[in-house]
Amino acid sequence: MKKVNWIKIAIYLVLILISLSILIPILNLLAMSLSDPLKVHKLKGLSILPEGFSLINYKILLSNPLILRSIFNTFLITVIGTALNLFLTAMAAYVLARTNFVGKKVIMVFLIILMVFEPGLIPEFLLVKNLGLLNTYSSLILYKAINVFYLFILMRFFEDVPDSILEAARIDGAGHFRIFTKIMLPLSKPALATLGLFYGVYHWNEYFRATIYITDPHKWPLQVVLRQFVVMRDNTSMLGNLTGGSYKQIANLDFSSLQAGTIIISMIPLLILYPLILKYYAKGALEGGVKD
Repeated sequence: MKKVNWIKIAIYLVLILISLSILIPILNLLAMSLSDPLKVHKLKGLSILPEGFSLINYKILLSNPLILRSIFNTFLITVIGTALNLFLTAMAAYVLARTNFVGKKVIMVFLIILMVFEPGLIPEFLLVKNLGLLNTYSSLILYKAINVFYLFILMRFFEDVPDSILEAARIDGAGHFRIFTKIMLPLSKPALATLGLFYGVYHWNEYFRATIYITDPHKWPLQVVLRQFVVMRDNTSMLGNLTGGSYKQIANLDFSSLQAGTIIISMIPLLILYPLILKYYAKGALEGGVKD
């Protein structure tokens, strides 16, 4: 008779409980957003099944120009910012990991100091102001264009590429640019996918600096609009563009379900992205942090 592994069972139970603690609130928000506005009050506690069914919340949200514009702004900042992050991080990692030049050790020490002691918010704001980046997308895209910690992870991947492959490429006449694009990047797809996920999630969820640097509501990312509506309870920004017959449609609308719908809209892209990147995540994180 096979012996029962109680430790493994306990670990699985803990993981299931942690998963449920994350999944149930999300399903509760989804149930609220899909419930009939006249029946939302019937939801009890963390109910995961909607009362009735209605898409009125999503119709209102997706017909709001502020929401649509903020979604576009967030996609723009996330896509351009992540692409720039990966490009600059990969180039810096290749130079530091695979080339020797005067002052390399000094730069490495500087990067370590920079990773530990980040500049304060006030000097950062003054720099953004002096560069003329206030109220521009660039103020969010260019911030931390290279994350030093992620840079060290990618350097570890580049250092793992066998020297024999690079020597063979050099014998065939390949220069640094060709080695970087044809050898280093393809062999580091797990690391690039992992760092792309990290950078992408950061840009998508950014709201703090957007509230400081962006004053034009038309340039707000989705998270700032979400904060205005859900945290600050600014219902005017959500419903101010609805006129005429639209008011009859939302006369009995439940604002908590409308807030839930806003949160779900902000989560959907990341929920779609995670499964696509998940197969690279564990491999990228482990191989970048373990020395043979």
